[in-house]
Amino acid sequence: MPRYMVEREFDGGLHIPANADGETACCGVVDRNAEGGVTWVQSYVSADKTQTFCIYDAPTPEAIRIAAQKNSLPVGRITEVRVLDPYFYH
Repeated sequence: MPRYMVEREFDGGLHIPANADGETACCGVVDRNAEGGVTWVQSYVSADKTQTFCIYDAPTPEAIRIAAQKNSLPVGRITEVRVLDPYFYH
């Protein structure tokens, strides 16, 4: 399955509460993503919470766009990526 980095911008910042409501919101995103074969792997959030850089496994970029729409999430750039780490040659 291809892996993608999805860049998003949140004008007012991304605010997910660190409680049961936040857990419910994230689980809902995961469930709606799964409907289209999209798996949310991990996300990185800028210090000011206005940008996220999210790693997804998905069949196509369009599947990510559809899942984002179902989750009311913005989509900026989608880039197919591969893993490269410091241990690549070992």
